[in-house]
Amino acid sequence: MLTSAQAQDRAADIVARAVAAGVDAADAVFAADASNDISVRLGKLEDVGRSESEDLGLRVFIGQRSASVSTSDLSPAALDALVERAVAMAREAPEDQWAGLAPEARLMRGTAPLLDIDDQEEVSPATLRDMAMRAEEAALAVAGVTNSEGGGASASRSVWALATSHGFAGSYSTSAYGLSASVIAGEGGGMQRDYGFHSARHRSRLESPEDVGKRAGERAVARLNPGRIESASMPVVYDPRVGAGLLGHLTSAIAGQAITRRTSFLLDSLGAKVFADGVTISDDPHRPHGLRSRPFDGEGLPVSPCDIINNGVLETWLLDSASARQLGLEPTGHAARGVGGAPGVTTSNLYMHAGHVPVETLIGDIQRGVYVIELIGQGVNPVTGDYSRGAAGFLIEDGRITRPVAEFTIAGNLKDMFLNLTPATDLEFRYGTNVPTVRIDGMTVAGG
Repeated sequence: MLTSAQAQDRAADIVARAVAAGVDAADAVFAADASNDISVRLGKLEDVGRSESEDLGLRVFIGQRSASVSTSDLSPAALDALVERAVAMAREAPEDQWAGLAPEARLMRGTAPLLDIDDQEEVSPATLRDMAMRAEEAALAVAGVTNSEGGGASASRSVWALATSHGFAGSYSTSAYGLSASVIAGEGGGMQRDYGFHSARHRSRLESPEDVGKRAGERAVARLNPGRIESASMPVVYDPRVGAGLLGHLTSAIAGQAITRRTSFLLDSLGAKVFADGVTISDDPHRPHGLRSRPFDGEGLPVSPCDIINNGVLETWLLDSASARQLGLEPTGHAARGVGGAPGVTTSNLYMHAGHVPVETLIGDIQRGVYVIELIGQGVNPVTGDYSRGAAGFLIEDGRITRPVAEFTIAGNLKDMFLNLTPATDLEFRYGTNVPTVRIDGMTVAGG
């Protein structure tokens, strides 16, 4: 695979070609990836996958008209044709008064921060197979597990580069490793499935296959013989692996395009209290080994840790340059860019800070409630904030998690849910977006 410097040269070269062709401005993205994936089932090798890709995306501007094109053919003739096609498309495109490159004065200068997100280790397919086997074996060894959907292990390396016609060129590489196991407990119509998964930038930071597999097996067995729950208003407690989705609804609502289109339930909430006192939500692109760490954003702007929610108050929108111009504000360093199309926005290592209440205390005064470990469906209205999701989990009775329950719905409005949310102390950084266990009072639970 190309080095970061070579990737940066590829992006800069296509921008130079576009400028030579007469465009007013241009930027380009080069992305390359190489990965190995191994899956096993019931102790036998099931699939071996190897993928490699190199893609180049070019965006050009002629006045206020723009066009984006991409290719995986990197031959000189193909690149010349790509530039010619982009210029022809831009001449025919409608004008957009907000489109353009990021402000030149805001571009990242100097040395990029050291994020340690590429361990440069090579892992053989045989090693990945052994890891997958061990994860599945550990899951099958849990009493009550009766079948397997498989174990898997993966390793990949990627490089990403951005170049612009107004003076930015940068690149970075990442490594990624994953381990998983998915198993079934029980027999016949009473079977239950669950999984274990872990990913890391460094192989040395990956959990052991035995831990991943054991967790998968124990989760599946714990779900056996689920009951039903009556319909009522009650507290709902989110397990961290599903609670992170709540932050996804938040970031969608404060993304620049949602605000400019006025399609957000948090419209006009900037500077207002949208979460309970004490709740802080931060974005940290500089987190060492972070699954979403990056040295600059998708437009070449510097990135830095920031509070999106500070003590319950919404501190910022998530803005790329186009949405910032439309709102009369400055871009926030959250631009995201693929090889095709214009930039959007994204967060990096987003997390809700740990609260001050242990999980046992958070649950301890709930007379009757539910602990949710799985959410089903996409019943969220981004305009009104109305929220309704199918769910499975465990009943909470007299301050204790008791028996499994399934086939129920939890519902509310995200505005009310955010204001009634309490985080526990058990924050762990396991995913790209992380939250501790959270409790939301006053939700509607509809049983089957």
